[in-house]
Amino acid sequence: MTAGRAKPAHASRRRRSDPASPPWFFAAPALAVYALIVLYPAVAGVVYAFTDWSGIGQDMSFVGLENFRTLLGDEQAMGSIGNTLLLTVAIVVVQNGVGLLLALGVHVKLKSRALLRVIFFAPVVVSPVMVAFLWKYLFNPDPSSGLNGLLGLRVDWLGDPSVALWSIAVMVVWQNAGYSMVIFLAGLEGVPEELQEAAKIDGAGTWERFRYVTWPLLAPSLTINLMLSTIGGLKLFDQVFAATNGGPGYATETLSTVLYKQAFVFGKFGYSTAIALVLALFVAAVSLIQVYYLRSREVTA
Repeated sequence: MTAGRAKPAHASRRRRSDPASPPWFFAAPALAVYALIVLYPAVAGVVYAFTDWSGIGQDMSFVGLENFRTLLGDEQAMGSIGNTLLLTVAIVVVQNGVGLLLALGVHVKLKSRALLRVIFFAPVVVSPVMVAFLWKYLFNPDPSSGLNGLLGLRVDWLGDPSVALWSIAVMVVWQNAGYSMVIFLAGLEGVPEELQEAAKIDGAGTWERFRYVTWPLLAPSLTINLMLSTIGGLKLFDQVFAATNGGPGYATETLSTVLYKQAFVFGKFGYSTAIALVLALFVAAVSLIQVYYLRSREVTA
């Protein structure tokens, strides 16, 4: 009995000295680098949001909530919020719709499906700046070149304030639809073939099998795609800056381009970090709401 009671203590001492469980100090270098590169700038940014720092030198004053009051009264910044939300909605809906259609198309047993997957995914690995310059050529207002020459139109795609924002959405969807396709494709690969066969035997058509068998099982893939496309749309910068620089006028300004200009063009670093803080909190709030709703949908599905 005594030996039996002593065994757990001996086992626990052996577990504590188990070489397979390295001590925490091995993780210290990585944690230190993470704290220096990520945590410290994040905390410093929060502090700067309440100052009038210009980004140069140590001369700054604490201004409280003044930067946030300025943001609420800044027509350019408030207009950029509307543009950001419109772009995000368009990107989320169209990108995921196109990605799902592409995934369904290349999931069928075609001889060329491997090649098609590579072709559709190829734009994802291209630099966003290069994509922007490519589409700037395609959006050339000259009636004899680009999309105008192909479609026989006379549209100033990036120079017309009523069209420019949707042109940006087109280039973003074109680049990232392949990424959504891959995630949906992974979900389709996980749908048991037996369920499809059983539904077919029961007389379910193509639409019924998709609606009642495939679609509910794609809930995890949909959650990932909606999260990624929403966050990408809310912080969109590269394509807008390279294609239009926020123009014409302020027609394509996003929060990301506004905070960049306030920091590096106008030297209002404190104000720009206040905008960045608002953007970060908004992205976090939207993401949490999405996670809560979509995870509950996965459970019910």
